[in-house]
Amino acid sequence: MPGEKQPAVKYYVGVDVGSASVRAALVDEFGTVVAHAEKPIQIWEPQPDHYEQSSADIWAACCSVTKEVVRGVNASQIRGLGFDATCSLVVVDKQFQPLAVNSEGQNHRNVVMWMDHRAVSQVQRINATQHRVLNYVGGAMSVEMQPPKLLWIKENLPESWKKVGYFFDLPDFLSWKATGVAARSLCTVVCKWTYTSDRGWDDSFWKMIGLEDLVKDKYEKIGNHVLSPGEAVGKGLTPGAAEDLGLPEGIAVAASLIDAHAGGLGVIGADVKGHNLPCENQPITSRVAMICGTSSCHMGVSETPIFVPGVWGPYFSAMVPGLWLNEGGQSATGKLIDHVVRGHVAFPELEAKAAASAHSIYTYLNSHLDLIKKSLPVGFLTVDLHVWPDFHGNRSPLTDLTLKGMVVGLTLSRGLDELALIYLATIQAIALGTRHILEVMQAAGHDITTLFLCGGLSKNPLFVQMHADITGKPVVLSKEVESVLVGAAILGACASGDFASIQ
Repeated sequence: MPGEKQPAVKYYVGVDVGSASVRAALVDEFGTVVAHAEKPIQIWEPQPDHYEQSSADIWAACCSVTKEVVRGVNASQIRGLGFDATCSLVVVDKQFQPLAVNSEGQNHRNVVMWMDHRAVSQVQRINATQHRVLNYVGGAMSVEMQPPKLLWIKENLPESWKKVGYFFDLPDFLSWKATGVAARSLCTVVCKWTYTSDRGWDDSFWKMIGLEDLVKDKYEKIGNHVLSPGEAVGKGLTPGAAEDLGLPEGIAVAASLIDAHAGGLGVIGADVKGHNLPCENQPITSRVAMICGTSSCHMGVSETPIFVPGVWGPYFSAMVPGLWLNEGGQSATGKLIDHVVRGHVAFPELEAKAAASAHSIYTYLNSHLDLIKKSLPVGFLTVDLHVWPDFHGNRSPLTDLTLKGMVVGLTLSRGLDELALIYLATIQAIALGTRHILEVMQAAGHDITTLFLCGGLSKNPLFVQMHADITGKPVVLSKEVESVLVGAAILGACASGDFASIQ
């Protein structure tokens, strides 16, 4: 009726901590990103394969971007907050103060990053035990998971180990910071710490690998209060955190997700009616969500547990409640493309030409490939040039972190054409890696018809096209590009009680 007041729109905040930056979005109840902000965070690399961050630096960035996206919005319309983050390890003492994860004793550097590979000998010893919990990580644990990192700290930093109060997965550290409640998300503990949704922690595993001290205190250091992603944590935002973030005190804070899982949540349920896709009118289990950033993750869900050799999982309820998750992955994708392009002798020329044409280096490279492709499709340019992309080891499905990368078919040419070709060959190699992962998942019992892509690399049309060509499957991109942030906001919406479930 005329003159009737429209009900105020409800908003949710999603905060995403990636490897190199923190992003926040204000998302409305219809799933539209209304505002978006980003801030870089620091990475230290004190020696090869050691990557560290600061939890204080990360939290400060979370506060800065959140304040930015809610500026000018009526606080009473903001209903919930969800976090996602990389699965890095945060170490704090008994008073929750940062504790050094390095031999220099730099306490502010208290985060071992997910991509840190320092714990190689520890993970080899853990895998040699062949303990039953390893069946749920594809048969072999990754150096990027938390038990080998914990063991490394115990063996290499005895002073820090003595003082430790709590070990958090980064997503759980953020929900603790917001609520003061040290609960853990089922997503993090199941995917990275060997917790199982039916049995919980397995005492025999921790004792067998030499971390029996964690069992002694009833797992207080690594979490004995576990919530499902999207469940409300504690009494919501504490007064201190509310002030830091520029949000109203007491709004619902959700149990968090790992960043890739938030991306999966943000795209895998997309409505695809009318596009004539093979997954239309099929269960969600026919879809794989691929989250492609610094590294890539391939998320497939199933109604019953599927054990895929070399692929993490099956994890129950770790992404979509009630479904089992398998997670394939490539340790270096965006980082690899960047490494190959920036390390090429023609990079300065590329940078200058891209700047002159007001395009990003990748847009410029894509158009350069179109110029030199002649009559055949662009993919055929690399008929004699091949890249093996495991510069940072292989996560799936070979699970061999000792593998190295290689390039076959090099010539003496060193111009922009050659840079464009090696860039193309690198993207094709990554897509072939994806195909390998999908083939192994299908052989184990997954029925995959369609790929759903999100993350930074999904904004590169060449990357998307090569994945479609090489896997032979249609690729869907979400209308809402910031799918990871949408996934984080979905958590906040669920915690607020405005929606009955994640689904």
